[in-house]
Amino acid sequence: MTRNFLLLPALLLAFSSALLLTSCKKDTDVNPATNTAGLLANTTTTTTNNGSVNNWILANMRYYYLWNDKILPSPDTTLAPDKFFNSLLYDWNNTANVNRDRFSWIRESADELKASLGGQSKTTGMEYKLYYKDQAKTSIVGSVLYVLPGSPAAAAGIKRGDVFTKVNGQSLMIDTYSSLLASDPLTLSMASVVNGTLTETNQTKQVSPVVFQEDPVLLDTTYTIGGKTIGYIVYNQFIPGIFKNGTADKTYDNKLDNVFSTFKQKGVNELVLDLRYNPGGYVSSSTNLASLIGRNIDASKVFYAQQWNSTVTADYNKKYGSGWNTQNFTNKAANMGANLSRLFVLTTDRTASASELIVNGLRPFMTVTTIGTKTTGKNVGSITISDNSGKIKWGMQPLTFKSANAQGFSDYATGFTPAVEVKEPSFGMKALGDINEALLGEAINQITGTRLSARRGVSAAETLPVVASSIDQKAGGGNMFLERKVESVK
Repeated sequence: MTRNFLLLPALLLAFSSALLLTSCKKDTDVNPATNTAGLLANTTTTTTNNGSVNNWILANMRYYYLWNDKILPSPDTTLAPDKFFNSLLYDWNNTANVNRDRFSWIRESADELKASLGGQSKTTGMEYKLYYKDQAKTSIVGSVLYVLPGSPAAAAGIKRGDVFTKVNGQSLMIDTYSSLLASDPLTLSMASVVNGTLTETNQTKQVSPVVFQEDPVLLDTTYTIGGKTIGYIVYNQFIPGIFKNGTADKTYDNKLDNVFSTFKQKGVNELVLDLRYNPGGYVSSSTNLASLIGRNIDASKVFYAQQWNSTVTADYNKKYGSGWNTQNFTNKAANMGANLSRLFVLTTDRTASASELIVNGLRPFMTVTTIGTKTTGKNVGSITISDNSGKIKWGMQPLTFKSANAQGFSDYATGFTPAVEVKEPSFGMKALGDINEALLGEAINQITGTRLSARRGVSAAETLPVVASSIDQKAGGGNMFLERKVESVK
């Protein structure tokens, strides 16, 4: 019998660095035991100096890490914990190796790590991209991608397509932008774009970050065009619900169920899933969404399988038998697969992990056409590891498994190349849901054969070099993860 693997907290997320975080997950906290077969031993630590923290990190990494066989026999445990953790990562600095570890990360507070994975963070509610304003790459400008309803940014009247050039009266430069954008409050100096020319204005908008719970279902609507009933949904992070005391309710999964139930009632026969800003999240929510969309699927069909290191695989094969690492679809009353022969997914380089799992996992069952730009390429997932005793405050999110679809395909570390390439403009973006917006307009053209906008996407001259994106700071930024408790190694 196939079991759904719910033993470890795993995530599917994307990119990680000092400034930018990403991830993807199932529902669990991790604590491997000193003896590899007994996975329920609590961690007990009496001191929290670098040595004891690093020994705890090392023990867990030797057991759970996907590349545990690559860890050196005697790593330097005198380093600061974050530097020590990074020293263990497989081929981390070798940019020529697309299969290296680009995504594992650690945070000094396990509580903050867990909160961020659940969509809660201190934020203005404004997601943006930063671009070099000139060819000399001396100054930077910000362009707003979207604004969360009910957030401080929404209250300040900030909207998608707005442009800012200064923060607190200071121009954004490569050495200053991160500290300026971390200010509280932020006074943004706005600019306008007329006929492709950026012009600074006298207008300012002030926002202060607050602890905010993001609703990942940003927009859903339907269109009737050319005899087609088209469902459109913007989904920005795979989060099952609101987390309380370490456990999530199903608020957002249930909201998705209701959206698809409405689509079904309205006779939707074409679907556009907008994952362009979705960096990943919980595998359980990815499974839920796929189960609402898939054609000819049910709980007997494999959505994806996890490929763990040989240590974990041997232990769990012995303890749980075959199938422990396989996740099947679930039976959903709101599944609309019978009305769909294909799926259109809108993508960018911020589409990662649990989002890419949707594309890969559904392709054995229906035609999945991607529109936009190339995805991140995160075919690996992680678990959340924290100390049950609470004496070690650190939390880490190491890669622990590789994902494969029902046909065994897992080789997408370089990302999915779009079937139809469409670039967003750096400035002057139309509202999400506008049928003339670049990516959605192209999807409608592919569905109906009617081009509603004058042309597809933008030219290279209308895009500027990207410096960074606030989306990369989301814990779901490029990861997929599992969600339940695992025991941490002493």
